Amino acid sequence: MSKADYHIHTLFSDGKSEPEEYIRAAIENNLTEMGFSDHLTPSGEQQSWSIIPDRLPLYFDTIERLARKYRDQITLLAGIEVDYLPGHIDETISYLEKYPFDYVIGSVHFMGSDPVDLGRSFYEGKDIAKLFTDYFRLVEEAASTGLFDIMAHPDLVRVFGHKYPGDATPLYRKLAATLKRYDVAFEINTNGMNKPLAGFYPDPGYLPLFAEEGVSLCINSDAHTPERVAQHFDEAYKLAAEAGFREVAHFRERERRPRPIEEQATATKR
Repeated sequence: MSKADYHIHTLFSDGKSEPEEYIRAAIENNLTEMGFSDHLTPSGEQQSWSIIPDRLPLYFDTIERLARKYRDQITLLAGIEVDYLPGHIDETISYLEKYPFDYVIGSVHFMGSDPVDLGRSFYEGKDIAKLFTDYFRLVEEAASTGLFDIMAHPDLVRVFGHKYPGDATPLYRKLAATLKRYDVAFEINTNGMNKPLAGFYPDPGYLPLFAEEGVSLCINSDAHTPERVAQHFDEAYKLAAEAGFREVAHFRERERRPRPIEEQATATKR
């Protein structure tokens, strides 16, 4: 069986532990692959939660060293999570062309200059329907650039428990169609369980729309501490299978490698 967690944050960005501690957790949870994906914000202005670009060579050296050390126990991949910033496409391209990533996760944290997930105050006094619509548009725009292999937490705008006031089906259907059109995978992100949302991204009720469109799927923990590696994976795999997914996407050297989902249903402990 082959099972992976590609969304892992370490002390290179805003994670709380050294990379090796996550590897031990992944092995304990019976993962066969794990990918590091520390944050990179290509804005020209260093963000506290993102890797310092000058440390990227050390990042790769560390992953390569650990991959050799643990090669008989687990496969380790070098990924990155890159903030989608519409005005900084050239900077993004320069990083992605310079380094040999196995996969690139795209994420939308910013709407304008404001992050959507750092505090409830962002939502105060705003039209929630418009926020949802604008956020989904940014995710679709990011997918259309061709820069990313996976789109992270595609409805992060739900992080504080806000709901679209009405039928959100058209929003999710359009998002799924866009991901399929540009051949970009998405993730079931289990870290929403640790947020005020207390649920997964995207809203599980809309997973069948993504399956119907044939969008490629990853299941990731977005772990910022070792104990959250592969967290809630059993439930996530069950939801994916019930929604109609038959495969999950694995990656190597930015090449997608699908794996049957039924092979993965009982591979983790939690």
